[in-house]
Amino acid sequence: MDLRKPLSFAALLIGVIVLGACSIPERGAAVPAADTARALPLGIPNARFFADGDPKAMIEEGMRASERELAALRAEGKPATRLPPVYYLAVSGGGDNGAFAAGLMNGWTTLGTRPEFKMVTGVSTGALVAPFAFLGPGYDDALRDVYTTMTPDKVFRVRGLTAALFDDAMADTGPLAQVIAGYADQKMFDAIAREYQKGRLLLIGTTHLDAQRPTIWNIGAIATSGHPDGLDLFRKILRASAAIPGAFQPVMVDVEIDGKKYQEMHVDGGAIAQLFLYPPSINLSTSGFRRERHAYIIRNARLDPDHAASERRTISIAGRAIVTMLAASGQNDVLRTYFVSQRDGVDYNLAYIGADFSAPKTGEFDQAYMRALYAYGFQEGKDGRAWHKLPPGLERAATPKR
Repeated sequence: MDLRKPLSFAALLIGVIVLGACSIPERGAAVPAADTARALPLGIPNARFFADGDPKAMIEEGMRASERELAALRAEGKPATRLPPVYYLAVSGGGDNGAFAAGLMNGWTTLGTRPEFKMVTGVSTGALVAPFAFLGPGYDDALRDVYTTMTPDKVFRVRGLTAALFDDAMADTGPLAQVIAGYADQKMFDAIAREYQKGRLLLIGTTHLDAQRPTIWNIGAIATSGHPDGLDLFRKILRASAAIPGAFQPVMVDVEIDGKKYQEMHVDGGAIAQLFLYPPSINLSTSGFRRERHAYIIRNARLDPDHAASERRTISIAGRAIVTMLAASGQNDVLRTYFVSQRDGVDYNLAYIGADFSAPKTGEFDQAYMRALYAYGFQEGKDGRAWHKLPPGLERAATPKR
């Protein structure tokens, strides 16, 4: 979960580094390094993919999705000799700045030009937005409610300072788990399964901390598996994607290999990438299916520098450095998706929080701030002015001098 001004969280993280860990909660055995790819959560072969691995499995999943899409078109009596234009949506991390994406999606619905997305991806707070965006305008009211009624006590409970020594995080995200369970219910899970059968994909990113690998979870495949623990895994994935390492609890995922049980530790997908469209190792221009493609990227953050005087104090300097690294990482992710889309002939559209948004913020998950940001995103979407064809740095470079 990428926090724009996470000074308190940065302090917690630095505290963890400085104090070290004398005693930690028990966990199951970690998957041996050689068996990382063999571990199949719930025994579902296409439940997840590693973004840094061989892209063959993801390419095959994409091909099967296109075949299901063609079959769905035929069942509706529509011409299926050529695939129609396709739309992708990627929603980034950003903590409480996810209110921007929520407002933007609802404003876009009001504008009347919001497409149905073939694929939706999400990381961190973007993972919480993604299922609503994937299922369409019928879930707009629920999405608005989640991001305009959020308060810190609905996200976490702060633990004592001894948590740095004797626990797995400085805060307990039990409250967030309850919020997730409230909307990620069986009805939503079944709806995702139905859309998956039509060839649509919902992908959520986490970080497999043991293996240090970016993990892409295929929620539709989990939903259609019929496994009785599928819904619980879905909820765990959403919680894991928002688990800030050291600040929020990691999520343990049970797996089994050759009859032996193991546990994987998963944390915030933003530990590796704050947003993703698809792995750069996949080249859509050579995928085998020729079609018009449009990508919409929502960066739940500002992309201009956030100036602030730094105290000459160790904890302040370290905290400010973490904020700076997160901002730079997010900007690099935006640039990466741009250059990959240009390579593959995908129409690129980027939305982000502009420098014109200046509502005050008193702390993390400040409800007044989130409501103001939601209203800002809604207006951007409703007025149709949210989307940029170039990332800010390239946009400036492309503007001719007068």
